Amino acid sequence: MQSLLISALKVSGKRLLEYFNRPIKIQQKESQSSIVTEADIVSEKIIMTLIKEKFPSHNIISEESGFINNNSEYTWIIDPLDGTSNFACGIPWFGVLVSLLKNDIPVMGGAYLPVQDLLYFAEAGKGAFRNGEALPPLKNKPLKDSLFAFCVDYTEDTEFLNRGMEIYKYIVKSSRNIRSTNSLIDFIYVAEGKFGGVLNLYTKVWDISGLGLIISEAGGIMKNIDGNDIQYSVREELIKENFPVIAGSPEIIESLKKIM
Repeated sequence: MQSLLISALKVSGKRLLEYFNRPIKIQQKESQSSIVTEADIVSEKIIMTLIKEKFPSHNIISEESGFINNNSEYTWIIDPLDGTSNFACGIPWFGVLVSLLKNDIPVMGGAYLPVQDLLYFAEAGKGAFRNGEALPPLKNKPLKDSLFAFCVDYTEDTEFLNRGMEIYKYIVKSSRNIRSTNSLIDFIYVAEGKFGGVLNLYTKVWDISGLGLIISEAGGIMKNIDGNDIQYSVREELIKENFPVIAGSPEIIESLKKIM
């Protein structure tokens, strides 16, 4: 399973480079913040084909194709192009995400940044790795000494947005500064210790299931913004569920609990 996950990341990621910084067809999805390109579709097809050939009885949840339910204990989660808006604008803040759940629990997760040729992989209980080398354990820096990523998309839920803005103001006043790519890179920088933390008000299962495992295996924490553990219940409705999440070092997550 590990070899398939890594192969799927690399093959699809290299294909994305063929579309990057070139004219590309773009379609809007559910809001102005959500788009899909022809590169998303091509990358997804590559990954799904590889999985179906090797593990035809497994479930698949993918951002563009939805839920393929084979009533398996194993479910592959695919984001064929995370950071599509960045990609479409020629900004190299994008990548591919693939994770594997067993009975609703992430057991493997991978992320690939094709422009930088960096591949991140984690397996539950076995650590997190970058291009085959173990990531160093996260250091517990206080929030005031850390960069912090804050990410938000278009929403008509004003009450929820206002709540997020209150948290944003606290982070601005309490951290060294704010940075954001609104993509997998923010979470990867947390796993690498470059960012002290990240808060993203709008993510889906394919955005975070693998990245959460990478962060936890590097010694960090990912929670929902209420401070509770994230639960993935594999079913049709999962593809529509929003996960407002916060991730970071244990000290930073603990310091933010009082406002969440």
